[in-house]
Amino acid sequence: MDTAPPSNPSPLHRIANPFPAPVAIDIWLKRDDLLHPQVSGNKWRKLKYNLVAARAGGFDTLLTFGGAFSNHLYATAAAGRLNHLKTIGIVRGDELARQPLNPTLTFCQEAGMTLHFVSRADYQRKDDTAFLAELGLRFGPFYHLPEGGSNAFAMRGTAEIMPEITAQLGFNPDVVACAVGTGGTVAGLSQSAPKYTQVLGFLALKLPTGAQFQLPVVDNCSMITDNCSLITDYHFGGYARTRPELLDFMQTFEQKTGLLIEQVYTAKMLFGIYDLAQQGYFLPGATVVAVHTGGLQGRRT
Repeated sequence: MDTAPPSNPSPLHRIANPFPAPVAIDIWLKRDDLLHPQVSGNKWRKLKYNLVAARAGGFDTLLTFGGAFSNHLYATAAAGRLNHLKTIGIVRGDELARQPLNPTLTFCQEAGMTLHFVSRADYQRKDDTAFLAELGLRFGPFYHLPEGGSNAFAMRGTAEIMPEITAQLGFNPDVVACAVGTGGTVAGLSQSAPKYTQVLGFLALKLPTGAQFQLPVVDNCSMITDNCSLITDYHFGGYARTRPELLDFMQTFEQKTGLLIEQVYTAKMLFGIYDLAQQGYFLPGATVVAVHTGGLQGRRT
């Protein structure tokens, strides 16, 4: 992976009548899934400036965290191989060490990533200074990438999506939307969106009753601005979970558009946009840009 920007921004694809029934909005798909065949979508943007920082700091090893089906682990392993960096993946669930590797973890291992499985209790310590020090004693010096890759450098990368969209459209969209896992992409969009562009983040995970989503914070300041709203109604049972109506929607969308999406993030976001449009959430004729954040490797699992 070259950390310089691609020679051209990811395409902006207008979708004609994309849904099972007509909706009164003008919808576009920002094709970040095409940024790189293995380090695709928001993962490419999140890793770009982190790799610059790792090199500037003299690190030859990246260490990060993720679950068994993590797009972030997959992308970090690929980026490490392409940049001749060692990679270490701290994987949630020590029981997985005794099971055959799934396709995501198989790829990570084949790309040279050292997989270290930890208990769920230890995984909850992933941001603790003491735990990171323990990992340093075990593995040696490393550049730390947080779970999902969301930090200040990541948000610097995802903030570049918005000006690309505006340049490609020739005007500012009314709405820009993305799926939300750790919040780095929606935070970057929020930071760079014009005042009158609404930013919608569709949570891919189910929050516990009464809980609030932990938004990205840099230097004790929230990275979410007033024009950003988080939508929590389209998780379909929780992270990486699906229901028949979501899979039916995916199939219809792909048949009508010829574009592949995945069930963990992008399909949930697009389903939410369609459902909100049917309810009259958007002004008629509103220009809505949805960001395809990649992760198509998740279809294999």
